[in-house]
Amino acid sequence: MDPIEPFLKLSRISKSFVSDDGETTPVIDNVSMDVLVGEFVVFLGPSGCGKTTLMRIVGGLESSNDGEVLLSGEKVTGPDRKKGMVFQAYTSFPWLTVLDNIRFGTKYRNDIGKMEKEMVADHYLQLVGLKEFSNYYVNRISGGMRQRVAIARTLAANPDVLLMDEPFGALDAQTREFLQGQLLEINKRERKTTIFVTHDVDESIVLADRIFIFSARPASVIEIIQVSQHITSERDISVKETQSFFKLRNHIRDLMRDQARRTQELAEQEIIHGVEGGRV
Repeated sequence: MDPIEPFLKLSRISKSFVSDDGETTPVIDNVSMDVLVGEFVVFLGPSGCGKTTLMRIVGGLESSNDGEVLLSGEKVTGPDRKKGMVFQAYTSFPWLTVLDNIRFGTKYRNDIGKMEKEMVADHYLQLVGLKEFSNYYVNRISGGMRQRVAIARTLAANPDVLLMDEPFGALDAQTREFLQGQLLEINKRERKTTIFVTHDVDESIVLADRIFIFSARPASVIEIIQVSQHITSERDISVKETQSFFKLRNHIRDLMRDQARRTQELAEQEIIHGVEGGRV
């Protein structure tokens, strides 16, 4: 595939949910985007706007009502090994050690042999900084470490695209910042095409090549930010102390405040409608 061609293409994606009583709720409204090979894209928007649903459609875990997703030119019709997912909830296997969890990522790979699988598992064990914990069971390590295990296991499976749904959302601020730094370092080395869902503005600026800012539900793209046009220095956690970071953060926060207001208004309207309709 030509590197300047879209590696991942979303075309006119729309999605609605239908309740048990037949009421339709639009969640995503006509979203299109192209993602290049090795690009780190962040979906940023208010809670409940539909950004996670859009990521799940990319991963084949949800289907859209309209539009299509193409990965390497092939239509996404369901989940498979080409799409690796890391969720907010810890998804490691507690009956396995740290290393065995990462080894599990190579289990269904047919492109490499047994010895190479061991090398791959060891590579990602070291990449996430858990070599000294390799023989620990994951229920004996911290939540931040467990997320590192989940990331390493997913990368070991060699997916074409990495999908991350607020993977640091349940962590304390210090651990979250540490893992943001680790993910930056991993991305510099691996250049894995990544979609990262968050509602944290600082996190989006630190990590992203491009930020897609979504409206209140139903989600539509209200602005696309090429972060390198605003922050030209080498990206690491220290970028949070720069004037360019503050300026971009304030701009994004203004956009987010408007969408959060719309989200609140929508919720209030739904409550009133529910009471009038006898559902609350």
